[in-house]
Amino acid sequence: MDKTARNLKQEYISYLRLECGLSGNSITGYCEDLDKLVKFIGEESLTAEKLEHADILQFLCTLRDVGIQARSQARILSGIKSFYRFLMAEEYIKTDPTRNIESPKTGRHLPEVLTLEEVDRLAGSFDLSLPEARRNKAIIEVMYSCGLRVSELVGLKISDIYRDEEFIVVRGKGDKQRIVPISQSALKEISLYMHDRKLLPIKKGDEDTLFLNRRGGRLSRVMIFYIVKKQCEACGIEKKISPHTLRHTFATHLLEGGANLRAIQQMLGHESITTTEIYVHLDKEFLRQEILLHHPRNIRR
Repeated sequence: MDKTARNLKQEYISYLRLECGLSGNSITGYCEDLDKLVKFIGEESLTAEKLEHADILQFLCTLRDVGIQARSQARILSGIKSFYRFLMAEEYIKTDPTRNIESPKTGRHLPEVLTLEEVDRLAGSFDLSLPEARRNKAIIEVMYSCGLRVSELVGLKISDIYRDEEFIVVRGKGDKQRIVPISQSALKEISLYMHDRKLLPIKKGDEDTLFLNRRGGRLSRVMIFYIVKKQCEACGIEKKISPHTLRHTFATHLLEGGANLRAIQQMLGHESITTTEIYVHLDKEFLRQEILLHHPRNIRR
């Protein structure tokens, strides 16, 4: 990327942060999408300001040809459209080449979900004689108990935990706060982990951060992925699992237990109820049993 393009990218980042109010993680995602377009522009000897409708379509075809799935294509296109809205607003261009380009059809994605037995197996599989095992078990319990995003977990503070009231304050996307109940089992694991935490050489600035690495600093998001994946392999869970799976599982088990969808929406920190519905992964047998048990036409009098 030449100097002019780098300057343009910096202006775009400022636009996302100041005018769109996006978080650091969201801005990183938008910039990664833009970098894909910049690479395509370089390979085709084009410029961002002179791209035409057909060029954007060719870019999308390139994404498809290298194996990027429709859902990811749609997300990348959304980021590119945001960039061209910025160029239009700043009057760098007069026409938007992404206008009227529809997102690829993604269908409905049903996320992987753990059964209650698998959650219990995962939580009970830690060898607590090993270093960091108590911390890792507490991480699993908190993620499943509260349905946290990875970024919310690594940013969780000790002062965010209200033990007597049994809830935590979560800072979500856009630094928005919400209150989420926390289970007794998760609180118990946090208390046990705190004994190990006191032995760490805590770095300045992380004194209030709950989960720390062995050097006393905040855990990275990548480290959380590693912890969850490694432990699932250790206890024989063969599903494709990530930390987000525990968030899906949290929502699904709440719904199956009778929780209101609006309540789940609030606990997950979703702006729209439509987003929450993606987490509702119910098998046909469960739905059939619900109808048989609760529908007036099926109740034996």
